[in-house]
Amino acid sequence: MNIKFFVNMTSRAWAVPILSNLHTGVAGRQAPLLAATGASRTAFAQSMDHLIEIGLLERNPGHGHPLRPEFRLTPLGAQAAALAAKVHRIPEQNDHDLLRRSWTLPVLTSLHTPSHFNEIKRNLHTITDRALSQSLKSMESRNWVQRSVDEAARPPRSLYRAINTGGQISQVTAPEISFAI
Repeated sequence: MNIKFFVNMTSRAWAVPILSNLHTGVAGRQAPLLAATGASRTAFAQSMDHLIEIGLLERNPGHGHPLRPEFRLTPLGAQAAALAAKVHRIPEQNDHDLLRRSWTLPVLTSLHTPSHFNEIKRNLHTITDRALSQSLKSMESRNWVQRSVDEAARPPRSLYRAINTGGQISQVTAPEISFAI
């Protein structure tokens, strides 16, 4: 999977939890998935629509009521769901809110090796400086990312590395994602 598709996949808050739950065997209907994820109906519906639009989910033909459809993973969705399940297992339950933020997983994936701010930005073509900065700060406050400053460089430069939970997530996602566009 390339980084551009990964960024798109993780851009909805509940996409990764939905994929993870489908991979672990939760039925592909709204009620069981809502109960498993804890999402609001509106956010859940937006995430489901997004996953269908990008080709990871499809309606299961011949199953379900028209008002209560059943969904299933596409072949590409099955690969994405396997990755989502691996990632979703790693953090503590109280850290899942950080996983639902749109840039957390792509930034951690790009931190598979320690990187400077501009290197991360180059890997994640569409991220803004502000979004990257906020993402790094929120992960640093949870001790998922460590920032060190190279005082010898002129001007001084920050170096970021994924640590602890962030490091574990980075080790899982990095081998699955290609940064070549």
